[in-house]
Parts: sequence; C-alpha cells; structure tokens
Amino acid sequence: MGFKCGIVGLPNVGKSTLFNALTNSNKAQAENFPFCTIDPNIGIVAVPDERLDKLAKISISKKKINTTISFVDIAGLVKGASKGEGLGNKFLSHIREVDAIIHMIRCFDSDDIQNVNPSIDPVRDLEIIETEMKLADLESIQKRLDKKNKKNVDIEELKLLQTVQKIIDEDGDLTVITNEFDEKLLKNSGLLSNKPKLYVCNVDEESIKSGNKYTDDFMKKFGEKNTLVISADIENQINQLEDENEKKNYMKMINMSETGLNSLIKKGYELLNLQTFFTSGPEETRAWTITKESTAPNAAGEIHSDFEKGFIRAETISYEDFLNNQGWLKSKEAGKMRLEGKEYIIKDGDILNFRFNT
Repeated sequence: MGFKCGIVGLPNVGKSTLFNALTNSNKAQAENFPFCTIDPNIGIVAVPDERLDKLAKISISKKKINTTISFVDIAGLVKGASKGEGLGNKFLSHIREVDAIIHMIRCFDSDDIQNVNPSIDPVRDLEIIETEMKLADLESIQKRLDKKNKKNVDIEELKLLQTVQKIIDEDGDLTVITNEFDEKLLKNSGLLSNKPKLYVCNVDEESIKSGNKYTDDFMKKFGEKNTLVISADIENQINQLEDENEKKNYMKMINMSETGLNSLIKKGYELLNLQTFFTSGPEETRAWTITKESTAPNAAGEIHSDFEKGFIRAETISYEDFLNNQGWLKSKEAGKMRLEGKEYIIKDGDILNFRFNT
C-alpha cells in the first residue's frame, strides 16, 4: 500500500533540506532563492521497524523487506498561488496527488537565508498556505457545481461539495466533514483542504530540545498533537554520517533521542490511521502497511489481489507470541497460532500466512 506525504510551505523554509534528510539523498535542490524546486522530487523511504529485524532472525530469512512511505518535495507556495502567482498552479496540482500534507514552517532566525516575508511568523505563514488551498478548493467546487457540470455529480458528492463550500465561506472547521462523509468519497474528492496534515516546525540546533518563541506561538494556535519540532539542517548532517555509532554519538551530544525521520513516520502513521502486519519465513520476512480496522481479506489483497479474491483463512500469530515461541512451529505447538476468517480485524504486528483458492 503506497502512501505519499507532500512537503509544502513557503519558499526557503527548509522543505528540500528536510526532503534530502528524510530520503538520505541530495536529490532536491536546496538553494537560497525562491522556487529552486519546480518539479516535485519524490523519494521512497524504508520505514524503520525493529520488529522486522527480530522476525527475520527467528525465521532465518534470506531477505528482509521494509514497508515504505513516499515523500514528495513540492514547489514553494506564495500568496496568490490559487490565482497562479509564483508556481501556484503546479504547486496545487502536485498537492492533489498526495495522501497527507507535511506543512514545513520556518521557526528560525537567519540573516543568510532569504525570507519571502519581512518577518518570521509561523502562524501567518501557515495561514497563507491554508488560505490558498481553500481558495483553490472554492474555485474547483464552483466549477463542479456549475449547471453544465452539476449533472455529472452524484448526490453524496454534491452534498460534500456544498458542505465544504459553506464551511470555507464561513471560515469554519473542515475537520467535521471526516465524521459526516465516507472516507473513500473524501479521498476521491480531490479537495486540498481536507487532506490530513502534519506540522513541522523547522528550528536551529539550539531549539531542537525545547523549541523557541516561534514554536511556542505556533503550538498555542495549532496545538501539539500533529506538530513536530525538527531541525532539517541537523537531520541532514546526521544522515551524512555513514557510521551508525557516529550517528548515535552525535545525537547524544546534541540531546536527540531519535531522528526526525522516525518521529515523522510515527506521527504520519497515527495521522493516516496506519498499522503494520508481517509475513515471515525462510525466503523473506516482510512488513506490509494497511489501514487500521482492515479485515484479513483486505490484508491478503495487499500482497496480491488473487489472495483477497480466493481468501479462505489466515494463519495468525501475534508478534509477542511469535517471539516468545521462536517462530511458526513452536507457536503452533504451543497453541498460539489461530485460524482467522473473513471477519477478522488485523492487529498491529500480526504475523500472517494466507490460505486461498487459486
């Protein structure tokens, strides 16, 4: 299951630097001028999971395959993007293609790095981006509700578009629509404003541990739940160290308990309501990403559509039981392997083997 997170923000806030750090690459240009990123850079990142290593060791697997998440570095946005200012049209079209938005917010002072606005104000910066996305949505909704196009919109979609239009017009809270409308309908709507969002406050080294006045102001307004404090520059420096011990020592020296990548992925999984299941045997141990509340046939379909169509049963062992009994055989002997049917809801960490008809 492929998930894309788009990194967005005003020009020169650190988007490309963060992208390079996350993907351990220098794919994205990170220059000190607006719009150095035009076409989006896409990086596929292996999701770190220590459980995978332990399972592979128990199963003596030839291969170990992490699940992945994609990060997209999108061109910087400016005020007026919804009307085509800057690279607005490209920016907005690229956002429509991602599953979640990572808002990169500048929370550091620097005389060396240009700022498109005269002052550092993370609350104002985010409101600029959110406003442009809402304006773009309004334009899209108005076109789809036009008499010529309205006949092609079904009843539920029509209700969604009218609801979103009313909320935006009244400057209301768009999160309420997630409880009113089907998740698939929301995802297929193409609307920008209702995409899941994470906020990344980009700070200097001194502010990594406790934040600063800019992050404090931002969290007072937007809360801590979906907000991370990260130094993109420090993340980049950590990734340039090839030796793992060097990385650990450097992080210890600057009081970092885990990398921004790990924190971002954890938050991303929470935001997108994701979890992991595993397949494990002598050939390979592999992690798979699914949404929470997925059934056993849904999980089987992540491996191959034929598995879902011909699903019979799922041989299932919890992660803890697999570890405690050192694999499939002893787990089965200890009565810890279960045969689960079509109604079974997958739990995070389940190790599964599917029985199916061809």
